[in-house]
Amino acid sequence: MDATSAFDPWSPEFTADPYPGYARLREAGRVHWFEPTRQWLVPHHADVSALLRDRRLGRTYLHRFGHEEFGRTPPPPEHQPFHRLNDLGMLDLEGADHTRIRRLVSQAFTPRTVAALAPAVTRLARELVDGLLADGGGDLMAALAEPLPVAVIAELLGVPAADRELLRPWSADICGMYELNPDQETARRAVRASEEFSAYLAGLIAERRAEPADDLISALIAACDDGERLSEEEVVATCVLLLNAGHEATVNATGNGWWALFRHPGQPAALRADPGLLPGAVEELLRYDTPLQLFERWVLDDIEIGGTVIPRGSEVALLFGSANHDPACFRDPGRLDLTRAENPHLGFGAGIHYCLGAPLARLELAASFGELLRRAPGLRPASEPRWKPGFVMRGPRELLVEV
Repeated sequence: MDATSAFDPWSPEFTADPYPGYARLREAGRVHWFEPTRQWLVPHHADVSALLRDRRLGRTYLHRFGHEEFGRTPPPPEHQPFHRLNDLGMLDLEGADHTRIRRLVSQAFTPRTVAALAPAVTRLARELVDGLLADGGGDLMAALAEPLPVAVIAELLGVPAADRELLRPWSADICGMYELNPDQETARRAVRASEEFSAYLAGLIAERRAEPADDLISALIAACDDGERLSEEEVVATCVLLLNAGHEATVNATGNGWWALFRHPGQPAALRADPGLLPGAVEELLRYDTPLQLFERWVLDDIEIGGTVIPRGSEVALLFGSANHDPACFRDPGRLDLTRAENPHLGFGAGIHYCLGAPLARLELAASFGELLRRAPGLRPASEPRWKPGFVMRGPRELLVEV
């Protein structure tokens, strides 16, 4: 039987637990052709880690080739609002453009910026846990996992409180395009959200140009290096990327992490007994049930994996979730071990596209897990989670809990 029969990203059963299927892929070889998406699946940690750093691959090919030259069909004209926004984000740039934009964004989004957010993150986590406790429980996703990162990103960017309810729907609709083989309705929603979010941010940028504030949008406008600045479209794309990448991953990491803890009841007790374990526990939860399961790369020059030549013009699907359960890298990978010392997980990627927001994600996760562990020692699941239909950004749609 073809090993890729174990990989069914559109199946609710596979989405609920993809890890047995990943084990079959790893056992069957280092790379597998997957006809439904016309991609090469890469399941092993060593290969995924190496390819993330290999400059023969790229998030885009447009810095070197045109669509036809690369053997690809240009996106439909009606999808242009999405691609214009997405293609200017650091995550989908390569070469000199990526270097320039990441350097300028790093001037504004500094470790000091993240550290300054710590009191606000702690306050927001406390307030949201207050609400969950007052209600005697509820949906952990809606009560804590989703609102916390949205509020933090909004505070970071300087989005007025009255407008913050707009951000989550825009983010969800845009991120639908990152799933495998998105349908036309998904694309339509993503285009509309791209247009609306871009227009909203353009208005906010105009306000900050006229009257700068102590927020990231103002800092991005002011960022300058050797006379170079970010264009307005680049500022917009950076803000959208920070929301989408930071928010979606943190939401799913929270839901996945708590579901993992609920299935290992001795682990939360160990964390409560020794809160110093929390930073390492966050890393282990990101490894154990990875929020971003798959990351794509274009092959810009021929590569070889395990004797299989993958030609220029191909696309590889790097399976982060599988890599993070590879027994060649992790001892007893199917066991949740919050004291795991060696943990080179790939939850934040690697190479030049390593997640710029990783410190902020760690801050948010430590705050929300720490607050709930401390104040809700009896927290328990009320039912099995309902999973979102998406696989690439994988997490619960609903996680009902009792306190």
